[in-house]
Amino acid sequence: MRVLHVISEMGTGGAEALVAGMARTGREFGWQTAVASGGGHRAEALRGHGVPTFTVPVARRKAAGVLRATTATRAAIKDFKPEVVLAHNVSASMVARLALLPRKVPLLTVFHGVADTDYGGAARILRRTSGVVVTVAEATATRLRDAGLRPDPLVIPNAVFPQEPRVDRATVRAAMGVRQDVPVALCLARMEPQKRHDVLLAAWARLGGEAELWLAGDGSLRPALERTAAGMTGVRFLGNRPDVPDLLAAADVTVLTSDWEGMPIAVLESLAAGCPVVATDVDGVGQALAGGGGLVVPPRDPGATAEALRGLLFDDARRAAVGAAGRAAVTAAHDPRALMKSYDELLRNWGNR
Repeated sequence: MRVLHVISEMGTGGAEALVAGMARTGREFGWQTAVASGGGHRAEALRGHGVPTFTVPVARRKAAGVLRATTATRAAIKDFKPEVVLAHNVSASMVARLALLPRKVPLLTVFHGVADTDYGGAARILRRTSGVVVTVAEATATRLRDAGLRPDPLVIPNAVFPQEPRVDRATVRAAMGVRQDVPVALCLARMEPQKRHDVLLAAWARLGGEAELWLAGDGSLRPALERTAAGMTGVRFLGNRPDVPDLLAAADVTVLTSDWEGMPIAVLESLAAGCPVVATDVDGVGQALAGGGGLVVPPRDPGATAEALRGLLFDDARRAAVGAAGRAAVTAAHDPRALMKSYDELLRNWGNR
């Protein structure tokens, strides 16, 4: 089965991690996979694994951008000749539908989430673009359903594709110049409004005690965030990093203060690494942490975030217990082979209708 993933970019991000994992694993299920995207380090890594990739300019919701993206995606479709297209999120679905015309190739959307105010628009677009919509969490399926999407979206919860660290905790910390006994909190998130790094920095200012906050990611808000953090102790801006497993091995806790999420891969990766999570209780985060492995806090609440971080960063025994629970829970509920089996059965049954 020839499967083409269409996604805006293939850099740092949860949807990108899912696509990379599915592309690497697809051949075990008889898939020939290609990825059409705006590029990024994950696309480069996939090419190294022999996965065909096609460059598509990012549409950015502008007519000229959509036209350029559609033209490039149509060329990828003509070259790769997919039997099914998986479009990740709304803009990629719109571009893929336009690029497929007049072909009858099935188009499935994997919906990773949008801001609260955008669900109505997302439902209207997806009704017109996609034969099937799969959401990554129960909460996002409910929101789309309430916004009027029909037929009902399916739910295939996100999974974490294992990647072993290349170096150990001591090596990473030595390279960073951080003592082995200093607690480290790691935030894996793009520096965009959704992720609310401002809330995290406000929480960090209240933390107290010797600790470090590593911010892995980049984005439009980075200069402003760097100005905010200029007088704070222990805050490091790491930029986009392809070595997330290494960073997780070196960290003690991960933290995510988003206003909204689907089911964040960063949380699942943290659980798989045995790294406890502090995250806002939005959308699929509660589902991801339902089996243990972390603490949820209200959105936009620096005080609650600081308290949760303090309770894990400075308590070795509690941190170890929470981390072990998270690793067991993510293994049971977010197995990548189960995810791939669900998608494989859906695509093959759908394609044969």
